[in-house]
Amino acid sequence: MLQYLMAHNDLQAFIDELEKRGELKRIAVEVDAELEITEIADRVMKANGPALLFEKVKGSAYPLLINAMGSDRRMALGFGAESLDAKAAEIEGLITWAWKQLRGFNIFSAIPSALPKLPIALSLLPKKVRKGICQEVISGDEGFDSLPVLKCWPKDGGRFLTLPLVCTRDPDTGAQNVGMYRMQVYDDKSAGMHWHLHKDGAHFFEKYKARGERMPVAVALGADPAVTYASTAPLPEGIWEMMFAGFLRGAPVEVVKATLSDVEVPANAEFVLEGYVDPAEPLRMEGPFGDHTGFYSLPDLYPVFHLERITRRKNPVYPATIVGIPPMEDCWMAKATERLFLPLLKQMAPEIVDLSMPLEGVFHNCVIVSIKKRFPGQARKIMNFLWGMGQMCYTKLIVVVDEDVNPHNVSEVAWRAFNNIDAKRDLVFMDGPLDALDHSSPMPRYGTRLGVDATRKGPDEGHTREWPEPLKMDAEVASKVSARWAEYGID
Repeated sequence: MLQYLMAHNDLQAFIDELEKRGELKRIAVEVDAELEITEIADRVMKANGPALLFEKVKGSAYPLLINAMGSDRRMALGFGAESLDAKAAEIEGLITWAWKQLRGFNIFSAIPSALPKLPIALSLLPKKVRKGICQEVISGDEGFDSLPVLKCWPKDGGRFLTLPLVCTRDPDTGAQNVGMYRMQVYDDKSAGMHWHLHKDGAHFFEKYKARGERMPVAVALGADPAVTYASTAPLPEGIWEMMFAGFLRGAPVEVVKATLSDVEVPANAEFVLEGYVDPAEPLRMEGPFGDHTGFYSLPDLYPVFHLERITRRKNPVYPATIVGIPPMEDCWMAKATERLFLPLLKQMAPEIVDLSMPLEGVFHNCVIVSIKKRFPGQARKIMNFLWGMGQMCYTKLIVVVDEDVNPHNVSEVAWRAFNNIDAKRDLVFMDGPLDALDHSSPMPRYGTRLGVDATRKGPDEGHTREWPEPLKMDAEVASKVSARWAEYGID
């Protein structure tokens, strides 16, 4: 039976929990949002340190929180779970149950077995409220300059909102979407809207453009961790992120209509920036930006968000993150995606045993997958399966290993890959789309991906020689040495 835990209702409840657990450090001295916070946070992130709450930020009345999700412990805590694997087990249990019902559907057995899952099903449905704490204060005077917006790296094009939850609405269907797209502040009332071509926000934008209408946009800052993470999750098109966040939290997400449009926003956000994007307006240069690849992403043309109104809670906390050379806070958000979406991948491709997205791959550049191999060419099958799964089409390198290899042990994977491959036989080159931030491809957003089949080979894959066994000590001897270890006097 699934053990469902309640997560946090808002960001400040999460802050309180972090402080109780010794996972948060308050910084009382005044700091500068231009570069200084980045240097402090980068050192703390690299040392696997705590969340930081900067209580005094130069030029702003609002405290700033950073690195709140900067470890697997804090990511799991944000979902109300003991660990990311525990939360993944909940998801796996629900998927397994649903699959069994679909395969052998019987109304008489389905209803009783569905009753324990009812709270989970109800948590998926966002709860609409008339007013949330995000609308305790409504101001048409405050602009971006009132916020402690970071300039992260020396050659950045300006100051950037780095954890914005961009809420938009499909003008044809009314479907809602929440995506995380960085925003470069141009002045007190305008900012760049960095949504890529494959994002739902950009898709809706094209619909408004075809209609010749302005696109209402609301940007929430500082939701609870489950909502913030859900905005980054690689969900199927058309699935509202607030539904997934409700599942992660174990309780419905409260949403409220923005004060200037029908766009719905997280009711418990710290701030909501309301405004619009005008498709008839010329695009504006945005960037460069020190990105999660560890390099500056190149400047490019993007739409402009015009800020009309800020609503907020009475004493809000401004959320931020920095990205750059890993490990950073966003690496742990990526690790959550790896663990939470693995059950779904295993359901669709049962030969998958485990999967790792190493931090050095910065989200999408490298996936290592172990499989239970049963037939020739199965490693290539898995490569093509992964490249066909949503945002995994941007994965530049896929390494497939056998089931007895731990994909999280990069040293072990490298040993197998360096020793197991024949370059002509085992390297797969596949042309296709790449992430807009990829700087190495000859053309923007398109290039060649590499698959490495590091599994054992036999005659059915053209390997005519005997495949050797890896070295392994006799179990009885290993047990004997373990029992006598203290006698040897070796520290």
